[in-house]
Amino acid sequence: MRQVKNPFGLEIMNPSTASITTGLTLTTDCLEDSHLTCYWGCSVQKLYEALQKHAYCFRISTPQALEDALYSEYLHQEQYFIKKDSKEEIYCQLPRDTKIEDFGMVPRSRYPLVALLTLADEDDRAIYDIISMVSVIHMPDKTYKLPCRILYQYLLLAQGQFHDLKQLFMSANNNSTPSSGPSPEEKNADRSLLERAGLCEGEAEPSEDSSKDCVVCQNGSVNWVLLPCRHACLCDGCVPYFQQCPMCRQFVQESFALCSQKEQDKDKLKTL
Repeated sequence: MRQVKNPFGLEIMNPSTASITTGLTLTTDCLEDSHLTCYWGCSVQKLYEALQKHAYCFRISTPQALEDALYSEYLHQEQYFIKKDSKEEIYCQLPRDTKIEDFGMVPRSRYPLVALLTLADEDDRAIYDIISMVSVIHMPDKTYKLPCRILYQYLLLAQGQFHDLKQLFMSANNNSTPSSGPSPEEKNADRSLLERAGLCEGEAEPSEDSSKDCVVCQNGSVNWVLLPCRHACLCDGCVPYFQQCPMCRQFVQESFALCSQKEQDKDKLKTL
């Protein structure tokens, strides 16, 4: 069972306040020194052609490789250096002199923002199976005022494959604390609008309720995600013994850890 280690992490800070005119703040969490490259107004067609080129022609392991594949079909580009384990907050904004307030009616020819994370050190690219991550980000504008969110994330592998990173399915836990996020009615309304705009996949979202206990031993903390089913349900001690997911019985092709042993030890110390 091959284990894939993802060196990249990217989230949006305060998505409710982000927009085309005000910009947004991205938080990164990378295991190695990396580059964050933001492409504003990136061509939809050229981006997916670039992903196909990664699979069949050349590897997108650097910002320059993606720029070559995009043929400069974007409106503005900015790049930042990210130090390993720094969990930096990066503020990004489309320059005012572009005078862009929206990206038109759907179907749109450009994504508002595409963020590329790549490993800065060439030696690190030889260590990791995952060599870059592409995040497609929706941002509200004059035409579509839906909150800012990550629409798609693609993990690009050194062998040429790329995977669409999905939300994880966690084992149910009735004792979990309710989220303070949007109500189900607000989520359904947002999702309906996204689907009509062609910005959302049709599959149902997994439940936010999640358990911290392994579904097998009920003792260890859940730390492993099984692919392709995306169930996060096994601890470090149980994962070597399963070739099929214990929740859905689908055969496991790959798996990866949510956090390293060192990170788990830090979390335990915090709770003491």
